Amino acid sequence: MACNHCVMHVKNALESLPGVSAEVTLEPAQAVLEFSGKVYGKEELQAVIASKAGDYTLMD
Repeated sequence: MACNHCVMHVKNALESLPGVSAEVTLEPAQAVLEFSGKVYGKEELQAVIASKAGDYTLMD
């Protein structure tokens, strides 16, 4: 991620999933997630980011 606009896109994409709360930061470039209800897998999270935020990759 390069700017706060990127952070906003990733946060909004993740939080579009029911029960997901996301804290996304630029430095370090990370997302900390809290789940209430369903816990989504990495593939599901990556898919929503790709479709709603653009070309960002989740790392372990």
